[in-house]
Amino acid sequence: MEHTRLLSAVVLLGLLLLGSAPPSQGARILGILPSVGRSHYIIGAGLMKALLDAGHEVTIVSPYPMKDAPAGLHRDILLPDLAAAHGVSGPDLFQYKSAPNLMVLYLVYSEIGPQTSEALLQHPKMVELMQSGERFDAVIVESFASEVLYGLAEHFGGQLFVFSPFGASMWTNELVGTPYPYSYIPHTFLSYTNEMSFWQRFTNALVGHADKLYYRCVFLPQQEAMYRRFFPNAQLTFQQTLESVRLAFVNQHFTLSYPHPYAPNMVEIGGIQIQPAKKLPADIQKYIDEAPHGVIYFSMGSMLKGRNFPEDKRAAFVNVFRGLKENVIWKYENDSLPDKPPNVLIKAWMPQSDILAHPKVKLFITHGGLLGTTEGLYHGKPLVGIPIYGDQELNLARAEQAGYGVKLDYDTLSEETIAAAIRTVLDGPAYGERARLISDRYRDQPLGPAKAAVYWVEYVLRHKGAPQLQSPSVRLSFVQYNLLDVYAVMGAIALSVLIGAGLMLRAAARRLGIVKRARPDSGQKKRQ
Repeated sequence: MEHTRLLSAVVLLGLLLLGSAPPSQGARILGILPSVGRSHYIIGAGLMKALLDAGHEVTIVSPYPMKDAPAGLHRDILLPDLAAAHGVSGPDLFQYKSAPNLMVLYLVYSEIGPQTSEALLQHPKMVELMQSGERFDAVIVESFASEVLYGLAEHFGGQLFVFSPFGASMWTNELVGTPYPYSYIPHTFLSYTNEMSFWQRFTNALVGHADKLYYRCVFLPQQEAMYRRFFPNAQLTFQQTLESVRLAFVNQHFTLSYPHPYAPNMVEIGGIQIQPAKKLPADIQKYIDEAPHGVIYFSMGSMLKGRNFPEDKRAAFVNVFRGLKENVIWKYENDSLPDKPPNVLIKAWMPQSDILAHPKVKLFITHGGLLGTTEGLYHGKPLVGIPIYGDQELNLARAEQAGYGVKLDYDTLSEETIAAAIRTVLDGPAYGERARLISDRYRDQPLGPAKAAVYWVEYVLRHKGAPQLQSPSVRLSFVQYNLLDVYAVMGAIALSVLIGAGLMLRAAARRLGIVKRARPDSGQKKRQ
């Protein structure tokens, strides 16, 4: 009997220890990073790296390989042909400057988003993965006119997460029920700040409603047709798939932009791509260290190419740089720069964040992309911006309003305007002070973007989709969400009350003799 009791106690203790032990393996996570823009990929890769560092097994479908990934937990399914046209010699995107920003948005809806999604879903490697029978605990998809790809979550049996590479856009807000008040949140493709005049609010509301109308009435039906084509056996309807988004990450932080009224399942991870500064390549390190008056860093991002500047604008930069006492590091995608000054170093690729981290870097000249401006502010660097398309106008309008940068108009670039902007920022200490202040504010976070992202992914998985986070607004129609039916009934009741009150007052006035009934015309009767 004692032997039996002892054996039972040992078994019970073993079960308790087993139940209290942490799981030996992390979750299986699939990351869908289809965009050819490296800046978009870098945000998604930062999120994937955070999950890898936390011990999760991560598979990434993307045109680009992940660097420095932990061995044993990471797998790349590479689709390099998706980005074949966007290498160093890739397309000249400066042409978009001459197109209205809303035309660029139309291209995202009609070409960039659908074509990228279709190319990914038809790619042999993706078809092979979809036919493999593999299952994942979570599927994380870039939210960039890519709604059809959300069907991959049900296909692989995982919870659906999305991430937005450029902040809280209307597309992402719609998925989780985050409100988008046009009174103080500017549309992503407009150059407004959160403090708008009447006509700016009017334009912001007009563009916002027109965008939403096109998105819901034209774009989403097209995505639904693709969804039915690529996921013919799906149990969820397209609308149910949109409503199944468990959590949305946004490449934003309130210290770097504006306060937003987020739903509980929308989480800011702005700056997640930023890693501790690494040692610079020897030639760059030497160049910066030996610069007696500091360094200006110049990059137009991963999509725009410095080599594609029109000759007159490139010459304007070259001539201005020649007259500076500061040294210049220019991300320039050619082996040679015509008439290159001795104080300019050019390279096709730069470790941007590591360069910006160097204390002798005094100014960042940028196109105003969210990735670059976030890294510049993280390191406390003021900027001069040259917006071309997309959210760049918005980001640089914010820089001017907040006092850490100056915006240049691409169409009027000249030696005079470039030199004036550089000297304004470098010679005015307020710009650098403001950038460092915002850097201090941004760095003051309880977890930081990487740990916050890991926590929320694990939270949703622990709580089986975390339905407690989800807003019921995603299931309401436009009429219900905006209370148009309620207001209509209120209006009808108010009108009925007014009509009833009017009839009662008229009846009372007649009874009191204040108003007499109209009598038939006696003359008319005689004529008859």
